[in-house]
Amino acid sequence: MSNILVIKHGSLGDIAQASGAIQDIFENHDNDQIYLLTTKPYLDLFKKSPYIHDVILDKRLSRFNLIYLYSLMKSIKKLNFQKVFDLQNSSRTKFYKRILFPNSNLNKWSSSDTTLPADKTKEEFDKNPVLDRFEHQLKESGIITKNTMLPDFSWACSDISKIKNEYKLDNYIVLLPFCSPHLDQKKWPHYNALIDIIKKKYQDQFKIIVAPGPNEISQSKEINAVCILDNGKPIDISQLSSLIKESSFVIGNDTGPAHIAAHLNVKGLTLFGSHTTAKKVSIERENFKPIQVSDLSKLSPEKVFEKININ
Repeated sequence: MSNILVIKHGSLGDIAQASGAIQDIFENHDNDQIYLLTTKPYLDLFKKSPYIHDVILDKRLSRFNLIYLYSLMKSIKKLNFQKVFDLQNSSRTKFYKRILFPNSNLNKWSSSDTTLPADKTKEEFDKNPVLDRFEHQLKESGIITKNTMLPDFSWACSDISKIKNEYKLDNYIVLLPFCSPHLDQKKWPHYNALIDIIKKKYQDQFKIIVAPGPNEISQSKEINAVCILDNGKPIDISQLSSLIKESSFVIGNDTGPAHIAAHLNVKGLTLFGSHTTAKKVSIERENFKPIQVSDLSKLSPEKVFEKININ
């Protein structure tokens, strides 16, 4: 039995996307123990994963914090990993490789760098869709990929019967109207107008809800929907995943929760402006579809409503 390390720091959408790749690594190393190096927001989440033996916390402190860096590298070396799958593929993880296995190839350290196609530069390769890049990396590393292109995030779900009873959630539509403050270009501004159309069409057939994160509760007051909290606090990732999975429909911006919805294969829509394409971020699924426009502010609520397919 060997120890295998997978690195995935975040973000939330990336975590959902990587679920299939992590499952494939696990299934190809069924006699080994899989460890995951991740950051604090995802530590407890990954402890629930059936594909992970144990989780290692990376606080991602400055590289010049030599005491922390030494401690982290020591704890990693102590586990004598036979192979590392770098699914983060960042400058930080490239730095870790130089410390841990400076001269290793893909047999020891699997990354987009060590598995880069001979006819492409890293810049060219990174233009490919996210899941295509994962699949190429794993196949070049000898992994049989059955799940990488079809991630299933359902392992992250938890029991939300208490929340559903409290808010009387039977048939409901989840809106995901928030985004990080520095990513306002992803934000569609017409959710309230859409809510009016939905209510007029469906009357009381569906409750319309939002589930704000820690920094989004004040913003939720601007949306004419039921705000879902757990004892006055934001629900966690597992609760959010279940809330999405058990919904009738999801409509959201291109954010982490939308990627969760995609990889739970729920019915829904995600709204894209010119910041990227749905193809590049691998969000389109059988039931979860994108609407791509050049200017989100000009995407009318009527056009979005036309694409809603609940039945």
